[in-house]
Amino acid sequence: MTIFHYWMAKLPLGWVILAAGTLGLAPFVPEPHVWEKLQWLAAGQLVKPIDWFDLLLHGTPIIMLILKTISLVLPKPERD
Repeated sequence: MTIFHYWMAKLPLGWVILAAGTLGLAPFVPEPHVWEKLQWLAAGQLVKPIDWFDLLLHGTPIIMLILKTISLVLPKPERD
């Protein structure tokens, strides 16, 4: 078992979904914060360190959900 599969197996899917749905998308109105920061990044306007931190803070749960989903779909390597 690889480190990736081991670590992802320890991560509860429910908590990852909850984190991605709340922290990942907060605040919900007028648009999710992570979406706004991604638009700034694409436009080259993401220059302040606090904006980079904000993108990291709101983007991490979404990235973790993607990685958890990939770990569930990929076949687990056989043990030696």
